[in-house]
Amino acid sequence: MTEQTDDSLTPPRAVLVGIVGGAFSGLFGLGGGIVMVPLLTSLGGLTQRRASAYSLAAILPAAIVGSIPYLTHQAVDLISAALLVVGSVVGAAYGARLLARVPETLLRWLFVGVLVAGIVRSLLDSFVDPPSVDTAQGIPSLLDGAGMVGLGLVMGIASGLLGIGGGQIAVPGLSALFDFAPALAKGTSLVAMIPTAISGTWVNARNGLVHLKTAAIIGLVASVFSFGGASLSVVLPDNVASILFAALLVFALVQQIRKALEKR
Repeated sequence: MTEQTDDSLTPPRAVLVGIVGGAFSGLFGLGGGIVMVPLLTSLGGLTQRRASAYSLAAILPAAIVGSIPYLTHQAVDLISAALLVVGSVVGAAYGARLLARVPETLLRWLFVGVLVAGIVRSLLDSFVDPPSVDTAQGIPSLLDGAGMVGLGLVMGIASGLLGIGGGQIAVPGLSALFDFAPALAKGTSLVAMIPTAISGTWVNARNGLVHLKTAAIIGLVASVFSFGGASLSVVLPDNVASILFAALLVFALVQQIRKALEKR
């Protein structure tokens, strides 16, 4: 299936989406597609399908820029990232193929499910102290390695289909299943997201769902403005940031449900 992209996402709109999305992503740490997709449907005027495609493409420059601090501080497990990529590259290509075929209404309800999971996780994070010990060093066992490939596959399918980054799948998966400390899980997820986004975006571009230049504008602007949000985040207590992020997701959830019901 090949679609022609429309002109509703003009460069000024793309810049606006990048500014707002980047600021929110920097402020809350794990915004990514879970913030960008609702912005692309509301501010950008895109359909759910194209919003997913644009979000995945825009994640690429943000993942590259965002992974640099983690790499310089050695907060990336490169072996685990490579194992994630083995599954995620295949999963992202498959998810992007599904994106071209799944009905719009189902896509929107699937994204509603992602938002609900994000709200629950943010509220839990506001009451639970994260582990501070990194236990993910060294070569993983054969079982753990297979588990990481499987986690990468799920991460890739979700990224390709819904336009979300690895933060919603890989970070909690690495923390819960493999005892990764939060910083290491985020850094490893970001590095793995780079080839994942390339894989899914390549399929989306072939299907005519995304203009790469416009997506690049969103991603680059978001990367710049994420620094401002990150600067503000350092003065917010973690539990306050988690509650505010949950409130943002509730707002996005209401908008997504309203649009899904209108379409129905």
